[in-house]
Formats: sequence, structure tokens, C-alpha cells
Amino acid sequence: MNYYLDVLKKYAVFSGRARRKEYWMFTLFSLIVDVVLVVIDSFIGVQILSGVYALAVLLPTLAVAARRLHDTGRSGWWILFGIIPVVGWITLLVFLCLDGEQGENKYGHNPKFAPAHI
Repeated sequence: MNYYLDVLKKYAVFSGRARRKEYWMFTLFSLIVDVVLVVIDSFIGVQILSGVYALAVLLPTLAVAARRLHDTGRSGWWILFGIIPVVGWITLLVFLCLDGEQGENKYGHNPKFAPAHI
């Protein structure tokens, strides 16, 4: 839950680096919330809650993905590669799953060695 809230606190921060765990925990929690909202929407008969939620987390989702790509040494603009069906999606997925660069890179210090959250 802390990873989800940390990403929301950095709502539109596209600079810096994000660990794999931060990205994937945010993605997992966001998916769970979306599934719950879709179920609620199906009961009320209008797809409004899931749509509002998707719009609300669009910017933080793009920001954390850009920071995740920065951790692997790539520009955040690689997100646009996801526009290409299948090949782009697979390539982007591989980049998001790769381990971050050891030490500092041009996007900042390695978040793996930053002080842990309590």
C-alpha cells in the first residue's frame, strides 16, 4: 500500500528513478482497485467509477513508468513504444521488468540503495 501512496504523492513527477517493486506494486494495487470498481459499475449499470479512476491515475501511471524506464537507463519517451501493437507491448514489458542500472545514472541515484520506508 505504501508504494501505491508514494506514487500518488509523486503525481506528475517524471524525473528520477523507480524500483521494479515500486512500479509493479503500484500496477498491482491499481489493477485490483480497477477490478473492484468495474464490478461496482456493473451493479449500478453505468461505467462511471472505473472511467473516473482510470483518468485519475493516468498521469501517475505514466510518471512511474517513465521513472521505471529511467532506472533501466532509458528515456521515459520509450513509453510511446507501447503504441505499437504486440512488438511494442512486449518490448516495453521487457524494459519494465529489467533490473535497474547499478549505481548512479544520468537520471539519478539508484533507488535500491535509498533509505527504506518504515
